[in-house]
Amino acid sequence: MSHISSLRSTIVGALLLVTALPAAAQSGRIPVAADNGMVVTSQFTASEVGTRILAKGGNAVDAAVATAFALAVTYPSAGNIGGGGFLVYHGADGETTGFNFREKAPLSATETMFLGPDGEIQDHSNHAGPLSVGVPGTVAGLWLAHQRLGSLPWRELVEPAVKLASEGIPMTRYMEGFMNRMAQTDESMFAASRRVFLKNGTTPYSTGESWKQPDLAATLARVRDNGKDGFYRGETARLLAAYMTEHGGMITEEDLARYEAAEQPLIHGTYRGYDVYAMSPPSSGGIAIVEMLNILEGYSLESIGHNSALYLHLLTESMRRAYADRAEHIGDPLFNPDMPVARLTSKEYAKDLRTGIDLFRASPSDSSTFNSSLLPHESEETTHFSVVDAEGNMVSLTYTLEYGYGSRLVADGTGFLLNNEMGDFNPVPGRTTRTGLIGTTPNLVRPEQRMLSSMSPAILARDGRPVMAIGSPGGRTIINTVLQVILNYVDFGMDVAQAVEAPRIHHQWLPDRTSFERIGISPDTIRLYEMMGHEVYFRGSQGHAHGVSIDYETGLRYGAADSRAYDGRAVGY
Repeated sequence: MSHISSLRSTIVGALLLVTALPAAAQSGRIPVAADNGMVVTSQFTASEVGTRILAKGGNAVDAAVATAFALAVTYPSAGNIGGGGFLVYHGADGETTGFNFREKAPLSATETMFLGPDGEIQDHSNHAGPLSVGVPGTVAGLWLAHQRLGSLPWRELVEPAVKLASEGIPMTRYMEGFMNRMAQTDESMFAASRRVFLKNGTTPYSTGESWKQPDLAATLARVRDNGKDGFYRGETARLLAAYMTEHGGMITEEDLARYEAAEQPLIHGTYRGYDVYAMSPPSSGGIAIVEMLNILEGYSLESIGHNSALYLHLLTESMRRAYADRAEHIGDPLFNPDMPVARLTSKEYAKDLRTGIDLFRASPSDSSTFNSSLLPHESEETTHFSVVDAEGNMVSLTYTLEYGYGSRLVADGTGFLLNNEMGDFNPVPGRTTRTGLIGTTPNLVRPEQRMLSSMSPAILARDGRPVMAIGSPGGRTIINTVLQVILNYVDFGMDVAQAVEAPRIHHQWLPDRTSFERIGISPDTIRLYEMMGHEVYFRGSQGHAHGVSIDYETGLRYGAADSRAYDGRAVGY
């Protein structure tokens, strides 16, 4: 059999794991339309899994649970059960709520846990190795959302992921770099990782080869059969805690048993007749998005023109102010009860901020004007997906391992990657530098505190009904990506695919410069923008925004998978 024939057979075999559907599928500038439901993810097989659940009569939360578990098998760079994230829900009946399953610091964590005797970060330990691993939250979050809002039996939602892991999926090209790196690693703490990701623990798989994950299948089966306890107690918890003990980590069986996801109210704002619902802290996205929309509502953006120099200038000035407030004020609310959320999201505060914006000149990002702090590094390797069901319920879910493939650590016998989210805490108390350290109080390491996040799953609504769900990976760029998709949809009348595909910019207060995607905005516009006093640099793609929308006149559901995502796809039925 030729290589091409073998590859075709492998892919067809994998897709047969998912019940065939009369489904429409899309990626690119034209949205796919469907009569009933839609799932949009960064990995086509996971989109199919979620759509199958919808076709069986499941609701948006059911599909989200099944999709998230499937991504843990098919998209291991960010799909996970060893990380954490946020789920935003808007029901067709007007109910809104959020589920916070961000990771927590272990009970034995301290503010100085990453520092050596000289007071410096030791061996990059906040981002690498067992100390970088936070207590995972994904399984608890999916379980809680299902208990509150799911309709199909839990077993039916986890089983597709069990089957994918046990029967195998075709290796895709995006994983080749990671496998090659694993093949060159001989440290003992990565022994289980090599067994999971390499043939016989030594050789990378080739694109198209069938990749089976028996340890992950066994872990998922325990979750399937025992719910949340199948992860946080029993064999999985024992294996994870034993690995931590052996390699100098902090997570114990008690840490796992104590972990709880939290249901919490969403951040709510309004913008030009739309309601905006987004995640509340420790996600900083909801506050920042509403603050920026409130600022921009004072300008006629439609008449100014999409991605004109003045428009980009106003975007930048709103971003500058919101990110400064993010750095100064936002953290885990359980440890920071006095965060000024109402003020930051108020129209009055936005009006005050607008008075400081010069229409033709950039403001300085002056650290003497705002709190002198910089944001810690956040990896762009996250993943987002959006779901709408036949009733019109919507889910917007973003979750992550932090870096691509997280810490790269796998506890023996578990089969899943562990996060390195502890790096999102401020590592050196009291020390802030212009190179990127932040030492301010709200986001210091404390036992059981959740680290600050830029993840920004959001839902746009009108007249009490959800109209668009959107989110993106991208570290600190996430907030600005979601903002621009909302502006594209509301102010410029773009459909969900056009809104997702349009070129994007990013400014985060400090460092005081703006990134532009390399393709899409004219050189003349950029020159005018620079003449206003802005510093520009160019980057590759910004985020992978995946969205769904409803046209209430026709009843059609639309989905758009960002073409920036290599394997992304919108699948509807």
